[in-house]
Amino acid sequence: MHKIKFFGLGGQGVVTAARILVHAVSIYEDKFGKTVPAYGHERRGAPVFADVMIDRRDILLNSFVYEPDMVVVFAQSVLDHGVPIAKGIHKDTILVMNTGDEALLEQLKKEHIFKEIYYVDATRVALEQTGREIPNSAILGALARTGVVGIDSALSSLKEFFKSHGGKNAAAAQTAYERTKKW
Repeated sequence: MHKIKFFGLGGQGVVTAARILVHAVSIYEDKFGKTVPAYGHERRGAPVFADVMIDRRDILLNSFVYEPDMVVVFAQSVLDHGVPIAKGIHKDTILVMNTGDEALLEQLKKEHIFKEIYYVDATRVALEQTGREIPNSAILGALARTGVVGIDSALSSLKEFFKSHGGKNAAAAQTAYERTKKW
């Protein structure tokens, strides 16, 4: 089972991205997926998280993710809010980060034991492609770069989910996929 923890701020599409990821792997990749959003404290700008589990077999577990295989950070400012993004990580945990700040990545690599770090300025990509600073679609492109979901599956799911705006959101994912770098 692949366990993923999404961290972001209210209004960035964290819960929506988790739902779209699960849809993409479930419908287009013949896998099982489950999302467990954290409701109750969300408001624009407040820390939000959602958990995703992906497996080739039916997922019977129904809980939050406590030992993530992947941590996805939608905004580096969650660190300023004291959100413990490294809680429960292990030696094989991968970090996907919405940032262009390589000094921050160096600091995170030194402080924590992330196996790999993937990063892209997803907010910039979202603004360029959709005209809005909501990075969820671009983050899905970065996730595709890690291999957790295929880019074609992510693009198809985005087009289906966002309907008339699906083309713009798919363009954001494709652009982020192309720009994502591995640290």
